[in-house]
Amino acid sequence: MPEIIIGCDLSRACLDLHILPDGLASRIDNSPEVIEEWVASLPPGCRVVFEATSGCDTDLIAGLCAGGVAYSRVNPRQAREFARALGVLAKTDQVDARILAEMGLRLDLAITVTPDPSRIQLADYLRRRRQLVDMRKAEKVRRHSAGQRDILKDIDSLIRILDRRIEAMDNKIRNLIEEDEALADDARLLAAVPGIGPTVLATLLGELPELGRLDRRKIASLAGLAPHARESGTWRGQRRIWGGRRKVREALYIAALSASRRIPALIAMRQRMKEKGKAPKTILIAVGRQLLVILNAMIRNRTPIAL
Repeated sequence: MPEIIIGCDLSRACLDLHILPDGLASRIDNSPEVIEEWVASLPPGCRVVFEATSGCDTDLIAGLCAGGVAYSRVNPRQAREFARALGVLAKTDQVDARILAEMGLRLDLAITVTPDPSRIQLADYLRRRRQLVDMRKAEKVRRHSAGQRDILKDIDSLIRILDRRIEAMDNKIRNLIEEDEALADDARLLAAVPGIGPTVLATLLGELPELGRLDRRKIASLAGLAPHARESGTWRGQRRIWGGRRKVREALYIAALSASRRIPALIAMRQRMKEKGKAPKTILIAVGRQLLVILNAMIRNRTPIAL
């Protein structure tokens, strides 16, 4: 474990820092120039711990990678639960930075492996595509209560624009995957599996770069498809899934709908669970988890699996 841990609480404007074991606290601007200067001043062998805050950590990650500084990007829920375990109920930027430093000091946090630039770009494209799809969905809902004909025409015009934007983004995603050798190799393996369509394929490549690098239990937990026990004494509660990467879980759920009708092993699995009286949603979650295990093995071994 490194001797110096730096907890970093992120916002769009600034970074609150807390260094352990010294206990020093400071604040710097969240800008590439300031981060670069700060990283250059860090002692060798330290580690930075921060939450996975979408949209705020891009410059920080780039600066740490350029400076060769190790970091752990932790789940915000894990950090909050850790704070409660310490009896810390207050929540400020300075407190959060201290809690993150304590996590790094007391827990054996894994070093985060930064995805290659192509996967980062792919994840950005996927995020923008989801935004466009959400906007189109909202306009389609508003269409039913447009009232005036000219408003209806205006909504239809905007929907057509969004259709074209989504199509253009799909082309960018497809071209990016085809032009990057590593992404293209993974895509060829994944696309051979029934149920893995273009959107699910892109989501797995962009949102789950750990695919093929972790064992079956860790990859299922990362995707939020691992059931967690709920037991106390003689009481045995129903196991439930929670946490993980929601977009990956949603993509695998969609893939499971098709795969459970086309892959013999998953067809048999679905039938067995159905005969035991399992709920349809429970069956699809289990199928999605097993499908993820199959995909993980394919990418790890670099060979397709007989299905």
